[in-house]
Amino acid sequence: MPRTRPAYPPEFRRQIIELVRAGRSPEELAKEFEPSAQTIRTWANQDRVDIGERPGLTSDEKEELAQLRREVKQLREEREILRKANGFLRPGDQPVICYRLIDENTAHHDVSLMARLLGVSRQGYYAWRKRAPSRRQREDAELTEKIRGHHERSHQTYGAPRIHADLREIDGLSVGRKRVARLMREAGLTGVHRRTGRASLTRQDRQATTAPDLIGRDFTASAPNLRWTADITYVPTGEGWLYLAVVLDLFSRRIVGWAMANHMRTELVTDALAMAVTARRPRPGLVHHSDKGSQYTSLTFSQRCEEAGIRPSTGRTGSCFDNAVTESFFASLETELIDRAAFPTRHHAEQTLFAYIEGFYNPRRRHSANGQLSPAEYEHRHAAKAPHRVLYAAA
Repeated sequence: MPRTRPAYPPEFRRQIIELVRAGRSPEELAKEFEPSAQTIRTWANQDRVDIGERPGLTSDEKEELAQLRREVKQLREEREILRKANGFLRPGDQPVICYRLIDENTAHHDVSLMARLLGVSRQGYYAWRKRAPSRRQREDAELTEKIRGHHERSHQTYGAPRIHADLREIDGLSVGRKRVARLMREAGLTGVHRRTGRASLTRQDRQATTAPDLIGRDFTASAPNLRWTADITYVPTGEGWLYLAVVLDLFSRRIVGWAMANHMRTELVTDALAMAVTARRPRPGLVHHSDKGSQYTSLTFSQRCEEAGIRPSTGRTGSCFDNAVTESFFASLETELIDRAAFPTRHHAEQTLFAYIEGFYNPRRRHSANGQLSPAEYEHRHAAKAPHRVLYAAA
């Protein structure tokens, strides 16, 4: 049974379309965010229709044509490689003969493609080319390049533990964490270190009726959409503060809803809740935990929870320990993004936060609570173990 994907809320689509309008290609965005290039192209085409433009070929026709061209190009290249090999190789030749053929054609063909067609390994070819250094030195050099790639893809935030997990999960390499740490030190690569302390934005309305604490600092969940936590943080920009409200699923630590605005009124948190409900469509009884801030104890927010069949829960005012998981997310956000960037405008901050949450944190950032799996991958593996369960509605 194919796994389902979350529904993409209108705000998510709007941000993607703005990036397309700014010149980013669907293929480029698909590498950074979860939707496929075809999905992004469909949204962009619909946007052009909405503003009165008329596309030429449909998205499906363009994609089909591009795919056929790629296949034809690859078939031609494979045929050319095999033609050269037919005049160069004989049955029973040693791998070194294949390596020589590969070496003579690296300017014309991809090494991995030639190695696959000739039945030898790419690693074997590179080992053959670098006989002078010791085997350990060659392995360290190749491993360091992989480490550099993973470090760069993490926006230079990963330390040795997460790089070690990348090498194991993505590259299938069994290497020691101490070796990874040593190579990172030698290459001058470091992760970011989380800072402590964050000013609370909580302002309690002492006249409001507050919900009981249904979490009790037990920040665990046996499945998605059983327990959510929520909070608000702020981002400094050249135009003033930008406020970010998030909703986090305790099962996977995934950010399932978010909203940004230049204010902290109740609609900020109701918008974040609405996104989460739209994307996940939880069953009645889900617990939504927050602090006793006036936004979360307001009548409007309580009504939104009731309409969605959600049970509100609140911790103590201003106690970070009563909402520790969301506080931990904000600490990571500040360390990995906010403290390392400057935002001239709120719009710039919005786009950067969107890219961090939906392009990095949810789909790719490894989380220690998930066994160094990203929130999205953790949910996918959970779904694979229980395929009869639907985590959330399909788009």
